[in-house]
Amino acid sequence: MSIWEAFILALLQGATEILPVSSLGHGVILPSLLGWHVNQESPTFLPFFVVLHLGTAAALFIFFWREWFGIIRGFFRSLAERGIKGNAEGRLAWLVILGTIPAGLVGVAFERALAANFARPLLAAVVLIFNGIFLLAGERLRRKRIKGGVSQLSFWQAIIVGTSQVLALIPGISRSGVTVVGGLASGLRAEMAGRFAFLLATPIILAAGVLEIPKLIRYGTPHTLEIAVFGGVVAGLAAYASTAILMYLFRKREIETLGPFGYYCIAAGLISAILLVLR
Repeated sequence: MSIWEAFILALLQGATEILPVSSLGHGVILPSLLGWHVNQESPTFLPFFVVLHLGTAAALFIFFWREWFGIIRGFFRSLAERGIKGNAEGRLAWLVILGTIPAGLVGVAFERALAANFARPLLAAVVLIFNGIFLLAGERLRRKRIKGGVSQLSFWQAIIVGTSQVLALIPGISRSGVTVVGGLASGLRAEMAGRFAFLLATPIILAAGVLEIPKLIRYGTPHTLEIAVFGGVVAGLAAYASTAILMYLFRKREIETLGPFGYYCIAAGLISAILLVLR
């Protein structure tokens, strides 16, 4: 992979990781669609994307640093006090842990089968269409709840949102999109669902890094590692900007927050599938 190819993939991944359009789906589709000489079955291809995601996780941590500082402080306080009574930050810490467990277990149990999907761009294109339909359904849910009060996130809601994140292990399904829709389905308002979805991103990405980075070191070359680190920095910068934009939309543009992304995914998936079949 050349540095320019890595730059394009990193920029695309960073921007679309936060937006509900599936960064993995785009990353799997683009090399094949553009005819790049990239071996998507290489043992370093998935770890390369994990490094890009680590850049994204760093951006999310910086953007939500106040929330994360409070969450970490609350977590240790809950351990010291052996409970979360009167400890809202500790409660949120345990909600994030609960929400991370489902995708973590599935990712470990089906690691090899899930990794094989990174070499199937046509599958990612088709799944991207379903992601768009899913987002449109989520938009209908959001509109029905637009006049409701702000719900308090419960442990069951955290489990529902975390379980929905399992679908995002398939390239083409957006992690942020599916978790936001899962939050809406459980009764959360759009901004609260979005914030919790972003908080869930960091631990699951760090877990993926623990699994995949050793493979990049084992099978990669010094050049491969340099390209991956460069990509991670680019992805992080793009992700920070993307996060700021999406959170602004959640706060200021209640109407059609998810709708445009849904239509985009359907169109992009259809066009990509047709082009890949005709190649």
